[in-house]
Amino acid sequence: QGFPMKQGVLTNNRVRLLFKKGMSCFRERRKGCRKRKSVRGCIVGPDLSVMNLVIIKKGEADVEGLTDVMQPRRLGPKRANHIRKLFSLDKKYDVRKFV
Repeated sequence: QGFPMKQGVLTNNRVRLLFKKGMSCFRERRKGCRKRKSVRGCIVGPDLSVMNLVIIKKGEADVEGLTDVMQPRRLGPKRANHIRKLFSLDKKYDVRKFV
């Protein structure tokens, strides 16, 4: 349904919470503003259709098709200084040859 999961909300459905500055799932637009937003509880269940995850720590065994192969970078840098940094070049080299 597109609602963020909020840690500490111990339910598996939506609730409306009053958010203020410094809380997760909220970005303050004006100073001192609070806003009531809908968030989902942190309990995972079969009613979730999609769950986006980030791998933080690699374990002992590889996950087949996920951590056992290295994916090359799809896009390279565009700025000259970033290209120099990637290839460890000095200013005297022409970066157009490395693009």
